[in-house]
Amino acid sequence: MDASVTPASLFLRSPTLPLVVMLLVVPTVAVLQFRAIALVTSLGLLAVVVAGRRVTGAWPWPRIGPVVWAALAIGAWTMVSAAWAPDPMRALGTGLRFGGFVLLAAAAARAMAAEPGERMALVARCLVIGLAIGIALAAADHLSGNAIRAAVRGLREVPVWLFFGLKSAVAVIAVLLPVAAAWPGLRWWWRVALVVAGLAASVLLPAESAKIAAFAGILALGAAWLLGRWAGRLIGVGAAVVVLVAPLLTGAVLPRLPGLEAIQPSAAHRILIWDFAIQRIAEKPVLGWGGESARAIPGGTALFDRATLDRFGLTSDASRAWFARPPAQRLPLHTHNAALQVWLELGAVGAVLAAALLAALGFAAARLGPGAVGAYGAALVVGMLSYGIWQEWWIGMLLLLAVAIQGIQAPRSSET
Repeated sequence: MDASVTPASLFLRSPTLPLVVMLLVVPTVAVLQFRAIALVTSLGLLAVVVAGRRVTGAWPWPRIGPVVWAALAIGAWTMVSAAWAPDPMRALGTGLRFGGFVLLAAAAARAMAAEPGERMALVARCLVIGLAIGIALAAADHLSGNAIRAAVRGLREVPVWLFFGLKSAVAVIAVLLPVAAAWPGLRWWWRVALVVAGLAASVLLPAESAKIAAFAGILALGAAWLLGRWAGRLIGVGAAVVVLVAPLLTGAVLPRLPGLEAIQPSAAHRILIWDFAIQRIAEKPVLGWGGESARAIPGGTALFDRATLDRFGLTSDASRAWFARPPAQRLPLHTHNAALQVWLELGAVGAVLAAALLAALGFAAARLGPGAVGAYGAALVVGMLSYGIWQEWWIGMLLLLAVAIQGIQAPRSSET
């Protein structure tokens, strides 16, 4: 070996370096400006692939396992749906970007599979450090009245809407927390402290669905410790079944709900959105309305009529006023439920593909260990209660986490 080639110089050229940098900075980015995660993860995963090429002399072509096949099939079907989507170019572009993002992450995972196993401890350590920094920064911003994020945006006064911006940070904390807690290199008291801090931050910050996700992730982690691989498999199969029956299940449950006056208006709004979505799903149940059509569904920009509010018990003056606001549309951009959005946009065909993906992810998580199962459980809750399925920052976050988990748990495997 050339005397000028040192372990430090090898590391600086390795795929591990961009991965650990992403793990260190992404939780902070999630607090300060979460949409930038899409750019950070795109460039970072590309850097992992290029570094893999530089180290081995060959491009780390993705190995196509069940998870990648199912994800690519969803991207391809989204592109096909451009033939009947209200915005064909948006559907085509979304499917193409989604498939490309998945292939990029699979190539990055292949590059990391060739890395020495001893570097994986550094990957796990940086994930823990990045998460701890993100938790502390999110709590500090909240306790300062969001002054930190206002300063980053160059705002002299803190606008009211900035208060809700931390929900994305809580979602990131929720999916990272089980992986960090499951790392064997962390002493038990640090695990307890990290979990307590993460759950406390999720309770403190304004993000109801992400709060549920944080606790769900830790519960899934505990189930994986108790049940072994069966926990991930059962969660994956259960999620697949929920997707397949989502319109029927939602349609059966919603009429039986008690009056919604007792819950937060934002939660009641989501229930009404789901009610509207299943009505539109019934109109095109097989093929759906087309990729990215949720933002263009007929009637979606209208407000809920009095009859609908009465049907759900939203009869108080406060509820009438809340649902009279322009943002309280029947379908603002997406359904806030991944299963219903898949059915709405991609129909039964898309639902079958999504169910296959979720089942494959559950089995992959079971193989990779309790931390992966916990992250999968948390991500499922976020998907079923919060973000749209095509939000690139969230896709990027999950793909980064998948590459990191595979590196930490299975450094000699390249299947994604």
